[in-house]
Amino acid sequence: MGEILDGQHHVIVAAHHLVRALEANKHLSNDMRRLLGDLDIHLSTMIRLNEGEAENNREIEDRLDSAHHTIMSLHSKIWDSSPVVVMEYLQAVAEVQRLTEDLRNRPLNRSNRNKELFDRSQSVLQTAMDRLQDELIHILVQNKQCFEHPIYEESIVSNEDDSVENAERSSSSETDEYVMDLIHPDVIPQIKSIADIMFASGYDHEFRQAFVGFWRDTLAEYMTILDIEQFSIEDVLQMEWRHLNSIIRKWRFAMKSIIGVYLTSAKRLFDQVLGEYGDISLTCLIEASKGPVFSLLNFGHAVLIGPHRPEWLFCLLDMYEVLAALIPDVDALFPEEIGSFVRTEFHELFTRLGDSATLIFKELGNHVASCSSTTPFANGGIHPLTKYVMNYILCLAEYGDTLDLLLRAQDDVRRDIPRHLQSLTSILEANLDKKSNLYRDCSLKHIFMMNNIHYMVQKIDDSKIGHYFGDDWIRSHIVKFRQHAMCYERVTWNSILILLRDDGKTGKATLKARCQAFTAAFEGVYKNQTRWWVPDFRLREDLRISASKTVIHAYRNFVSKISNSIGEKHIKYTEQELGIYILDLLEGSSKSLNHSQKR
Repeated sequence: MGEILDGQHHVIVAAHHLVRALEANKHLSNDMRRLLGDLDIHLSTMIRLNEGEAENNREIEDRLDSAHHTIMSLHSKIWDSSPVVVMEYLQAVAEVQRLTEDLRNRPLNRSNRNKELFDRSQSVLQTAMDRLQDELIHILVQNKQCFEHPIYEESIVSNEDDSVENAERSSSSETDEYVMDLIHPDVIPQIKSIADIMFASGYDHEFRQAFVGFWRDTLAEYMTILDIEQFSIEDVLQMEWRHLNSIIRKWRFAMKSIIGVYLTSAKRLFDQVLGEYGDISLTCLIEASKGPVFSLLNFGHAVLIGPHRPEWLFCLLDMYEVLAALIPDVDALFPEEIGSFVRTEFHELFTRLGDSATLIFKELGNHVASCSSTTPFANGGIHPLTKYVMNYILCLAEYGDTLDLLLRAQDDVRRDIPRHLQSLTSILEANLDKKSNLYRDCSLKHIFMMNNIHYMVQKIDDSKIGHYFGDDWIRSHIVKFRQHAMCYERVTWNSILILLRDDGKTGKATLKARCQAFTAAFEGVYKNQTRWWVPDFRLREDLRISASKTVIHAYRNFVSKISNSIGEKHIKYTEQELGIYILDLLEGSSKSLNHSQKR
């Protein structure tokens, strides 16, 4: 019986012979004979069991040797070999698995040999599992698909007064939602077969550790490709606005790429491999992704900590809209209780972004009202505050639906978007009126108000935001800037035209004095108003044409009446020269009359 015939078996055999010898004694009582008979049967059974177990152990040892040889004989990667080799290996592992389970079910205290075989089978199984772990990583590395993503185009918004000038919704390429293959589809059955064997062998933890670790590292690599860095709250709070705005744009792109595409694709793969094991697939997905996901969410929370300038509204609304679009994906990726902590964190950031954006939107009027000046804006042109507010309003057109939802969510029906925006322009007009009072020249005050109200009308009329204001607003503000234009003409030219009117006095000295006074007054207007600036070409032309018609007509009549009395030498300018000089007005650059005469 070889090694299996240990000391215990010899004792049983010796005891059996002794019982047989005692049974041969003819002087035994019936009770003793029955007792020895029962003991004989019991010892015979034990001998047969030991002999059967010995035979069985020899068979197990032979099968274990064969399986171990197959497992250790392959020196190259198993799945790089032929399908026959792969099948042989899997059958050998399955054989060790069965033998280990059989030995586990035996009472180990009955035989030291049983324990030796069980320990050996576990050792062979451990070797096989280590080999399968290596194979898993090899298959994943060799067959990982390149994660394609659109090229990110960075666009930065300035934080100057005209920071929203010509600003539009982000022009960077946006990732369309789709699911891609993170690994070549042909090897998914191989990965699943490894998972099934390792799970069946009780090595599910080792499989999950290798599988999750690989995809965690892969996602970290993708975060690096997207140029997403780890920032602390202190880092974010200390960032200059231009840099932070750039980081936010990258953040939005990363959120859409990672949650909308990458994790959706990863969930499909994890379900294909581990779907039959219940919550394990979701648990692995969370473990593989929670680091980068929480890093992105924490950055969003950090952005909300600092004080917010009005131009932050667009960044917050962009962030809010990205999360709004991703809510169905997040709810599908992290369902029920097991994914609740990820889902809850995501929804909390979404809510806080909406609250902060709404607050900035409502406080914008206060910000505009508080923008005061102590010196007049040079040349009466379009004030930076006007550009800022109007282009801000135009940008809001892109977010109308989102802002409407946010206001409705807070039951703020009294502060709907049209009313809020019209209130904002009223606050702007009131602020501009205060700024216009800083001008000493009343004409320039009207030029300033005309320019700025005309700019407001231009920006709103025929724009996407126009329907929030309506035709009545447009008409009333056209009337306003035209009234300022008329006031400018009246204040500028009436005092000059008085000098050209026939007052009945025909003395040479009086006429010469009037002619000199007109020349001095006109030259004063020319000196000042060539510096003044009317940016709109049509509006500027209308003002100059109107001035030419009024002034030149009066000057022509005046000159025709006095030229015979005082002589042409006392008349400094011809009416043609006067018309040319008027064309220099409101160009925004100082000129001299001598310069004009050289034309």
